[in-house]
Amino acid sequence: MTPPVTPPNVAVPVAPYVDMGAWPTPSLTADATGGNLKSFTLAFVTSVGCKASWFNAYDPRSAWAKDQIDAIRAAGGDVKVSFGGASGTELAAACGTVDSLFAEYDAVVTAYNLKYVDFDIEGAAVDDTASNNRRSAALAKLQQAHPGLKVSLTLPVLPEGLTSDGLAVVQSAITAGVNLDLVNVMAMDYGRPGTDYGTDAVQAAQSTHDQLKALYPAKTDAQLWAAVGVTPMIGENDDQQVFTLADAQQVVTFAQQHHLGELAFWEIGRDAAACTGAIYKCTNVTQAPFDYAKIFAQYTG
Repeated sequence: MTPPVTPPNVAVPVAPYVDMGAWPTPSLTADATGGNLKSFTLAFVTSVGCKASWFNAYDPRSAWAKDQIDAIRAAGGDVKVSFGGASGTELAAACGTVDSLFAEYDAVVTAYNLKYVDFDIEGAAVDDTASNNRRSAALAKLQQAHPGLKVSLTLPVLPEGLTSDGLAVVQSAITAGVNLDLVNVMAMDYGRPGTDYGTDAVQAAQSTHDQLKALYPAKTDAQLWAAVGVTPMIGENDDQQVFTLADAQQVVTFAQQHHLGELAFWEIGRDAAACTGAIYKCTNVTQAPFDYAKIFAQYTG
Protein backbone atom coordinates (compact mmCIF):
# COMPACT_ATOMS: atom_id res chain seq x y z
CA MET A 1 0.00 0.00 0.00
CA THR A 2 1.29 3.45 -0.90
CA PRO A 3 2.05 5.49 2.22
CA PRO A 4 -0.30 8.47 2.62
CA VAL A 5 0.96 11.74 1.19
CA THR A 6 0.60 14.45 3.78
CA PRO A 7 -1.44 17.26 2.23
CA PRO A 8 0.25 20.65 2.25
CA ASN A 9 -0.89 23.14 4.86
CA VAL A 10 -2.34 25.55 2.33
CA ALA A 11 -5.41 27.75 2.10
CA VAL A 12 -7.78 27.18 -0.81
CA PRO A 13 -9.23 30.63 -1.58
CA VAL A 14 -10.28 29.43 -5.04
CA ALA A 15 -11.55 25.87 -5.47
CA PRO A 16 -13.94 25.42 -8.40
CA TYR A 17 -16.10 22.33 -8.48
CA VAL A 18 -15.12 19.44 -10.72
CA ASP A 19 -17.79 16.98 -11.81
CA MET A 20 -15.73 13.86 -11.24
CA GLY A 21 -18.56 11.84 -12.79
CA ALA A 22 -18.09 13.48 -16.19
CA TRP A 23 -16.77 11.29 -18.99
CA PRO A 24 -13.93 11.11 -19.75
CA THR A 25 -12.88 11.52 -16.13
CA PRO A 26 -11.54 15.06 -15.72
CA SER A 27 -7.80 15.62 -15.45
CA LEU A 28 -7.17 17.84 -12.45
CA THR A 29 -3.63 18.63 -13.54
CA ALA A 30 -4.79 19.68 -17.01
CA ASP A 31 -7.51 21.85 -15.47
CA ALA A 32 -5.02 23.37 -13.03
CA THR A 33 -2.59 24.24 -15.82
CA GLY A 34 -5.29 25.52 -18.16
CA GLY A 35 -7.02 27.69 -15.57
CA ASN A 36 -4.04 28.91 -13.49
CA LEU A 37 -5.61 27.02 -10.61
CA LYS A 38 -4.14 25.25 -7.60
CA SER A 39 -7.13 23.70 -5.84
CA PHE A 40 -10.48 22.09 -6.57
CA THR A 41 -13.68 20.86 -4.95
CA LEU A 42 -14.31 17.30 -6.12
CA ALA A 43 -17.97 16.41 -6.65
CA PHE A 44 -19.73 14.32 -5.48
CA VAL A 45 -19.57 11.58 -2.88
CA THR A 46 -23.09 10.19 -2.48
CA SER A 47 -24.42 6.93 -1.05
CA VAL A 48 -25.22 3.40 -2.10
CA GLY A 49 -27.25 2.34 0.89
CA CYS A 50 -25.31 3.59 3.90
CA LYS A 51 -22.01 3.32 2.03
CA ALA A 52 -19.97 6.19 0.63
CA SER A 53 -19.68 6.16 -3.16
CA TRP A 54 -18.29 8.43 -5.83
CA PHE A 55 -21.49 9.24 -7.78
CA ASN A 56 -22.66 5.61 -7.42
CA ALA A 57 -19.66 4.32 -9.36
CA TYR A 58 -16.47 4.05 -7.28
CA ASP A 59 -15.69 3.23 -3.66
CA PRO A 60 -13.75 6.03 -1.94
CA ARG A 61 -12.18 3.41 0.33
CA SER A 62 -10.20 2.26 -2.70
CA ALA A 63 -8.81 5.83 -2.96
CA TRP A 64 -10.12 6.27 -6.49
CA ALA A 65 -8.44 9.30 -8.18
CA LYS A 66 -5.89 9.57 -5.35
CA ASP A 67 -3.07 9.86 -7.90
CA GLN A 68 -4.72 13.03 -9.23
CA ILE A 69 -5.12 14.45 -5.74
CA ASP A 70 -1.47 13.68 -4.96
CA ALA A 71 -0.42 15.54 -8.12
CA ILE A 72 -2.42 18.63 -7.12
CA ARG A 73 -0.87 18.53 -3.65
CA ALA A 74 2.62 18.08 -5.06
CA ALA A 75 2.07 21.27 -7.06
CA GLY A 76 1.22 23.21 -3.88
CA GLY A 77 -2.59 23.01 -3.93
CA ASP A 78 -5.16 20.84 -2.23
CA VAL A 79 -8.65 19.46 -2.74
CA LYS A 80 -11.96 19.50 -0.96
CA VAL A 81 -14.19 16.46 -1.33
CA SER A 82 -17.84 17.42 -1.58
CA PHE A 83 -20.62 15.17 -0.32
CA GLY A 84 -24.16 15.46 -1.65
CA GLY A 85 -25.14 17.53 -4.68
CA ALA A 86 -28.34 17.74 -6.68
CA SER A 87 -28.37 14.08 -7.77
CA GLY A 88 -28.19 10.96 -5.67
CA THR A 89 -28.63 10.77 -1.91
CA GLU A 90 -26.31 12.35 0.64
CA LEU A 91 -25.08 9.90 3.24
CA ALA A 92 -26.91 11.66 6.09
CA ALA A 93 -30.23 10.68 4.52
CA ALA A 94 -29.11 7.10 3.83
CA CYS A 95 -27.47 6.28 7.16
CA GLY A 96 -29.88 5.88 10.05
CA THR A 97 -27.48 6.50 12.93
CA VAL A 98 -24.82 9.05 13.79
CA ASP A 99 -22.22 6.30 14.24
CA SER A 100 -22.86 4.68 10.85
CA LEU A 101 -22.77 8.09 9.18
CA PHE A 102 -19.57 9.06 10.97
CA ALA A 103 -17.96 5.79 9.83
CA GLU A 104 -18.61 6.65 6.17
CA TYR A 105 -17.38 10.24 6.42
CA ASP A 106 -14.36 9.02 8.36
CA ALA A 107 -13.52 6.42 5.70
CA VAL A 108 -13.42 9.10 2.99
CA VAL A 109 -11.36 11.53 5.07
CA THR A 110 -8.92 8.74 5.90
CA ALA A 111 -8.66 7.38 2.34
CA TYR A 112 -7.60 10.78 0.98
CA ASN A 113 -6.01 12.26 4.12
CA LEU A 114 -8.36 15.23 3.73
CA LYS A 115 -8.00 18.63 5.35
CA TYR A 116 -11.20 19.94 3.72
CA VAL A 117 -14.68 18.48 3.37
CA ASP A 118 -17.72 20.13 1.82
CA PHE A 119 -21.40 19.26 2.15
CA ASP A 120 -23.55 20.39 -0.77
CA ILE A 121 -27.07 20.31 0.61
CA GLU A 122 -29.82 21.18 -1.84
CA GLY A 123 -33.27 20.17 -3.00
CA ALA A 124 -35.33 18.13 -0.55
CA ALA A 125 -32.25 17.55 1.63
CA VAL A 126 -32.25 21.15 2.89
CA ASP A 127 -35.42 20.73 4.92
CA ASP A 128 -34.79 17.14 6.06
CA THR A 129 -34.33 18.07 9.70
CA ALA A 130 -33.56 14.55 10.89
CA SER A 131 -30.76 13.97 8.40
CA ASN A 132 -29.36 17.46 8.91
CA ASN A 133 -29.16 16.92 12.67
CA ARG A 134 -27.61 13.49 12.12
CA ARG A 135 -25.00 15.05 9.82
CA SER A 136 -24.24 17.77 12.35
CA ALA A 137 -23.63 15.24 15.13
CA ALA A 138 -21.48 13.10 12.82
CA LEU A 139 -19.43 16.12 11.72
CA ALA A 140 -18.75 17.11 15.31
CA LYS A 141 -17.48 13.59 15.91
CA LEU A 142 -15.48 13.72 12.67
CA GLN A 143 -13.68 16.88 13.75
CA GLN A 144 -12.84 15.26 17.07
CA ALA A 145 -11.30 12.32 15.18
CA HIS A 146 -9.49 14.61 12.72
CA PRO A 147 -8.41 17.78 14.55
CA GLY A 148 -8.16 20.75 12.25
CA LEU A 149 -10.50 19.29 9.61
CA LYS A 150 -12.21 22.20 7.86
CA VAL A 151 -15.92 21.79 7.13
CA SER A 152 -17.93 23.86 4.66
CA LEU A 153 -21.68 23.82 4.10
CA THR A 154 -22.76 24.66 0.55
CA LEU A 155 -26.35 25.87 0.52
CA PRO A 156 -28.90 27.46 -1.83
CA VAL A 157 -29.18 31.23 -1.58
CA LEU A 158 -31.15 34.18 -2.91
CA PRO A 159 -29.88 37.75 -3.09
CA GLU A 160 -31.77 38.21 0.19
CA GLY A 161 -29.64 35.50 1.79
CA LEU A 162 -30.00 31.89 2.89
CA THR A 163 -33.49 30.47 3.06
CA SER A 164 -34.94 29.67 6.49
CA ASP A 165 -34.22 25.99 5.80
CA GLY A 166 -30.61 26.77 4.91
CA LEU A 167 -30.20 28.85 8.04
CA ALA A 168 -31.56 25.92 10.05
CA VAL A 169 -28.83 23.69 8.59
CA VAL A 170 -26.17 26.15 9.76
CA GLN A 171 -27.80 26.48 13.18
CA SER A 172 -27.94 22.69 13.52
CA ALA A 173 -24.19 22.47 12.92
CA ILE A 174 -23.46 25.24 15.42
CA THR A 175 -25.69 23.60 18.04
CA ALA A 176 -23.91 20.27 17.57
CA GLY A 177 -20.53 21.90 18.14
CA VAL A 178 -19.25 21.78 14.55
CA ASN A 179 -16.49 24.31 13.89
CA LEU A 180 -17.69 25.58 10.51
CA ASP A 181 -14.97 26.92 8.26
CA LEU A 182 -17.33 28.26 5.59
CA VAL A 183 -20.91 28.78 4.60
CA ASN A 184 -20.64 28.60 0.83
CA VAL A 185 -23.65 29.92 -1.08
CA MET A 186 -24.84 28.68 -4.48
CA ALA A 187 -25.42 32.04 -6.17
CA MET A 188 -27.23 30.52 -9.13
CA ASP A 189 -30.57 29.47 -10.61
CA TYR A 190 -32.71 32.18 -9.01
CA GLY A 191 -35.42 31.78 -11.63
CA ARG A 192 -35.91 35.52 -11.86
CA PRO A 193 -36.12 37.08 -15.34
CA GLY A 194 -33.66 39.92 -15.83
CA THR A 195 -31.30 38.68 -13.11
CA ASP A 196 -27.92 40.42 -12.97
CA TYR A 197 -25.97 37.48 -11.65
CA GLY A 198 -22.88 39.51 -10.75
CA THR A 199 -24.72 42.07 -8.65
CA ASP A 200 -26.96 39.39 -7.17
CA ALA A 201 -23.96 37.21 -6.21
CA VAL A 202 -22.43 40.17 -4.39
CA GLN A 203 -25.75 40.88 -2.68
CA ALA A 204 -26.12 37.22 -1.68
CA ALA A 205 -22.66 37.33 -0.10
CA GLN A 206 -23.52 40.50 1.82
CA SER A 207 -26.85 39.07 2.98
CA THR A 208 -25.23 35.82 4.12
CA HIS A 209 -22.55 37.77 6.01
CA ASP A 210 -25.31 39.67 7.81
CA GLN A 211 -27.16 36.44 8.66
CA LEU A 212 -23.97 34.87 10.04
CA LYS A 213 -23.47 37.95 12.22
CA ALA A 214 -26.68 37.02 14.03
CA LEU A 215 -25.53 33.41 14.44
CA TYR A 216 -21.98 34.32 15.49
CA PRO A 217 -22.35 37.55 17.51
CA ALA A 218 -18.81 37.27 18.93
CA LYS A 219 -17.09 37.18 15.52
CA THR A 220 -15.48 40.26 14.03
CA ASP A 221 -16.49 41.57 10.64
CA ALA A 222 -13.30 40.15 9.12
CA GLN A 223 -14.00 36.74 10.66
CA LEU A 224 -17.52 36.78 9.26
CA TRP A 225 -16.36 37.59 5.73
CA ALA A 226 -13.77 34.81 6.01
CA ALA A 227 -16.65 32.42 6.77
CA VAL A 228 -18.50 33.28 3.53
CA GLY A 229 -17.91 31.44 0.27
CA VAL A 230 -19.58 32.22 -3.06
CA THR A 231 -20.20 29.71 -5.85
CA PRO A 232 -21.95 30.92 -9.00
CA MET A 233 -22.78 28.79 -12.03
CA ILE A 234 -20.67 30.14 -14.88
CA GLY A 235 -22.29 31.08 -18.16
CA GLU A 236 -25.87 30.09 -18.77
CA ASN A 237 -27.74 28.96 -15.68
CA ASP A 238 -30.61 26.48 -15.61
CA ASP A 239 -33.01 29.45 -15.59
CA GLN A 240 -31.54 30.69 -18.92
CA GLN A 241 -30.07 33.78 -17.21
CA VAL A 242 -26.32 34.25 -17.72
CA PHE A 243 -23.40 34.72 -15.33
CA THR A 244 -21.01 36.57 -17.64
CA LEU A 245 -17.24 36.98 -17.63
CA ALA A 246 -17.82 40.56 -16.43
CA ASP A 247 -19.92 39.15 -13.57
CA ALA A 248 -17.01 36.91 -12.63
CA GLN A 249 -14.70 39.93 -12.44
CA GLN A 250 -17.29 41.79 -10.34
CA VAL A 251 -17.41 38.92 -7.82
CA VAL A 252 -13.60 38.68 -7.67
CA THR A 253 -13.31 42.44 -7.05
CA PHE A 254 -15.85 42.21 -4.23
CA ALA A 255 -14.03 39.22 -2.73
CA GLN A 256 -10.75 41.14 -2.83
CA GLN A 257 -12.34 44.09 -1.03
CA HIS A 258 -13.82 41.97 1.77
CA HIS A 259 -11.45 38.97 1.88
CA LEU A 260 -14.07 36.27 1.48
CA GLY A 261 -13.24 32.79 2.64
CA GLU A 262 -13.59 31.18 -0.77
CA LEU A 263 -14.64 31.59 -4.36
CA ALA A 264 -15.71 28.60 -6.41
CA PHE A 265 -17.93 27.95 -9.40
CA TRP A 266 -19.89 25.22 -11.08
CA GLU A 267 -18.12 23.70 -12.97
CA ILE A 268 -14.59 23.55 -14.41
CA GLY A 269 -15.49 21.12 -17.21
CA ARG A 270 -17.97 23.63 -18.65
CA ASP A 271 -15.26 26.31 -18.59
CA ALA A 272 -12.71 24.06 -20.25
CA ALA A 273 -15.17 23.00 -22.94
CA ALA A 274 -15.97 26.62 -23.92
CA CYS A 275 -18.81 25.35 -26.08
CA THR A 276 -22.40 25.96 -27.10
CA GLY A 277 -24.93 23.23 -26.39
CA ALA A 278 -26.21 21.30 -23.40
CA ILE A 279 -25.48 23.34 -20.29
CA TYR A 280 -24.13 20.41 -18.29
CA LYS A 281 -21.04 20.72 -20.50
CA CYS A 282 -21.21 24.21 -22.05
CA THR A 283 -21.42 27.80 -20.80
CA ASN A 284 -23.11 29.08 -23.97
CA VAL A 285 -21.16 32.33 -23.80
CA THR A 286 -18.43 33.47 -26.17
CA GLN A 287 -15.21 32.54 -24.39
CA ALA A 288 -11.92 30.73 -24.73
CA PRO A 289 -11.27 27.63 -22.62
CA PHE A 290 -10.67 28.46 -18.94
CA ASP A 291 -11.58 32.16 -19.25
CA TYR A 292 -13.69 32.00 -16.09
CA ALA A 293 -11.04 30.07 -14.16
CA LYS A 294 -8.38 32.61 -15.04
CA ILE A 295 -10.56 35.43 -13.68
CA PHE A 296 -11.33 33.55 -10.46
CA ALA A 297 -7.65 32.58 -10.09
CA GLN A 298 -6.81 36.26 -9.54
CA TYR A 299 -8.29 35.89 -6.06
CA THR A 300 -5.75 35.06 -3.38
CA GLY A 301 -7.78 35.47 -0.19
